[in-house]
Amino acid sequence: MRTRGVAIALMLALVGTPALAQQASAWRPAWIAAPAPPRFDGPPEAPLGYLDQTIRQDIRLGVAADVVRLRISNEVGLEPLALDMVTATGPDGVVRPVTFSGARDIALPIGVALLSDPLPIGVERGGMLSVSLHAPGPTRGVVRRVPVRLGEGVAPVAADALLVRRQSFVSAVYALSEDAPRVVVALGDSITEGATSTLGAEADWPSVLGRRLEAACPGGFVVVNAGISGNQVVRDGRSANVRARLDRDVLSLPGVTHVILIEGINDIRHDGNPANVGRSADEVIAAYRQVISRLHLHGIKVIGGTMTAFGGSERFDARSEATRQTVNTFIRESGAFDAVADFDAATRDPAQTDQMQVELVGADRLHPNDKGYDTMAQAIDLDAFAPSGTGCHEDLDR
Repeated sequence: MRTRGVAIALMLALVGTPALAQQASAWRPAWIAAPAPPRFDGPPEAPLGYLDQTIRQDIRLGVAADVVRLRISNEVGLEPLALDMVTATGPDGVVRPVTFSGARDIALPIGVALLSDPLPIGVERGGMLSVSLHAPGPTRGVVRRVPVRLGEGVAPVAADALLVRRQSFVSAVYALSEDAPRVVVALGDSITEGATSTLGAEADWPSVLGRRLEAACPGGFVVVNAGISGNQVVRDGRSANVRARLDRDVLSLPGVTHVILIEGINDIRHDGNPANVGRSADEVIAAYRQVISRLHLHGIKVIGGTMTAFGGSERFDARSEATRQTVNTFIRESGAFDAVADFDAATRDPAQTDQMQVELVGADRLHPNDKGYDTMAQAIDLDAFAPSGTGCHEDLDR
């Protein structure tokens, strides 16, 4: 234990010396939640968000950590953000105050994100980090929806308190580790966010893929979820379009080697009025090409995910289905992507190809259920991630 303590102290000291820190270890995102504007389409309390409440968020880390840092975001908030208590607890059960440049109370102007001071918390790959934040409020959440537990006032929140899906404030947990994995970013909309997966079950397809990669290549990869419900490729919706958020949600992350892009359903559908048709296939494809080109400039491989079928859903029509088929053909056949994840082929009904299989889709006929998310994750060929010459499972499926 004393040896481990000395090692952690040394790593903390090296954090302030960039050249030495790079030699000794590296920072990687162990978990992320993309910033997203406050939603106003939920239950009556949604516009308020939080008022004198402690928010407990239990986060499973995809990277083994000796030291962690939190990232708190108000980048797309509508008002200044004040938090007067942030703590973090690792597997050792020690509750540690989280500081930001030495301060415990933080006030973030609109457009700002803060990185915490390093915390000497050791967490194994797949281990849990519990973060608690007190929002004196009224305060609205400003990252994508995540599972949280709530308590009144400034007080510990029990591990068995009711789990709810709400927007929160932690946009990333970074881990400092001697064994830095390659980073895979799942970039998409609500189907990537896992909006209809069982709450707290980590059944979204990026989580399932992360477990597959860990089983095939232990410690070799971490999959982080940059999905935002309602996100679009061409135009802004509830949040900035995928091109506008690419720098913040992908390129700013250290160690990214692969991106899996599955977006476009929200673009090609009408907006609830059939007269207001969705974007054309040409528009979506042009946006894809921009995303691919920008990621390739950074040496990042891009896996294109085909759009899943949504026949029978509220905003389905023949025009959007024809657009989906054209875009999916481009994804499969153009060669623009480094690899293809054919989510459509894996989940569609063979007898009615404009719909998902009934056992894989939720009641809205748009979003997969847990089995559907699992099917999507299983459809991704792990060989797309095989790093040549690294000695880490040249064929990851074997």
